[in-house]
Amino acid sequence: MSRTYLELSQDGGGAHKFYEVTVQGQVVSVRYGRIGAAGQTQTSTFPTAQKAEAAAAKKIGEKIRKGYEPAVQGQRAPRAVTRRQVASAPSTARAVAPVLWRFRTGSAAFGIHIDEDKCWVGNQAGDVYTLAHGGEVLARYQLPDGVKCLVADDFWIYAGCDDGRVYDLSSKLPFAAYDIAADVDIFWLDIHEGVLNVADRAGRLTVIDHEDEHQWSRGGRGEHAWMVRADDRAVYHGHTRGVTAHAPDGGTELWHTPTQGAVLFGWQEDDAVYAGTARHTVQRLSKATGVIEATYHCDSPVYSCATSPGGRFVFAGDSASSVYCFDRDGTRLWKLGTGGGSALSMQYRDERLFLVTTDGSLVCVDASETAVAAAQQGSVPVARDVKLAATLPTYAPATAAAS
Repeated sequence: MSRTYLELSQDGGGAHKFYEVTVQGQVVSVRYGRIGAAGQTQTSTFPTAQKAEAAAAKKIGEKIRKGYEPAVQGQRAPRAVTRRQVASAPSTARAVAPVLWRFRTGSAAFGIHIDEDKCWVGNQAGDVYTLAHGGEVLARYQLPDGVKCLVADDFWIYAGCDDGRVYDLSSKLPFAAYDIAADVDIFWLDIHEGVLNVADRAGRLTVIDHEDEHQWSRGGRGEHAWMVRADDRAVYHGHTRGVTAHAPDGGTELWHTPTQGAVLFGWQEDDAVYAGTARHTVQRLSKATGVIEATYHCDSPVYSCATSPGGRFVFAGDSASSVYCFDRDGTRLWKLGTGGGSALSMQYRDERLFLVTTDGSLVCVDASETAVAAAQQGSVPVARDVKLAATLPTYAPATAAAS
């Protein structure tokens, strides 16, 4: 038996991965992945031992030409996975939002998806919970690493995790549906008609089709890409230098617009994208031209934003545990405290504003005009504290990506 172990580690947050080839008689096994992780294994059988050796030598030669070098496994430490470091200060708002119910997951939560049947929340401990709209906890999914975001496409729902994989949660047994390249540190995802769009720490945009085949990638104009949204016309990519629109096939940059500060979150409607920024604003950009159509001013960096259908109302969550509502033209209608942490993501549905927060809560806010008016006068409902059922069904994923 022969074994060759190679590594490629680039400075500045680039590639940090290994490639191992083992030959045993007529069988060639290739193991690859992030340094320090178990990785994936592929095995091929050849007619003769000589052909197996030749195939292995070819694979090793290809990797060495790409910059891989012989290494000793275990000498180079795994690169730390990026956890989004977020500060959360107490709210300066004079009144607290009318919270109907609150579910505490126990760890900072970035992932949220609200559909007509369920509320989904994913946290940094790798837990994803589903709840009914009334707050009853229905199920728990236990994923291997922190959940950065939850995205849906028709009736499929996916969780992007810190282990570099995207898990399909559409059935009871979740599985790794997409395995992103080992050097991609997922920050945000969007999926449109089965095509996955990945924004990462280095500011790159990677596009993968429904068969887990890499289609194209582009280096971003900036870093820390916390926004990616896609439709039939373009992929909208937000990072430290603003928002860039790319043609769906990756062949053309359609427009680039600098924003007031680094983009920390993105939202889209039919004709506009919304970028929440580090300089206390949400900016509405035309999808067609990239022109900034409106600016919504907050009092602290904006961690999240959302709109009511058609952009009639614009909502924002800041780093000081406050949530805002604006009219379409930019007029601030109200600012209220969340009653807990800062909103890291949000979604509006049927006069309810759902938040996931730095303290790990999924919060349901009554955003109706009547409830908000009462809250501004100091009258809010007693928020129900949702508890886990003792017999809650829990589902863990299969270990391999779908082939």
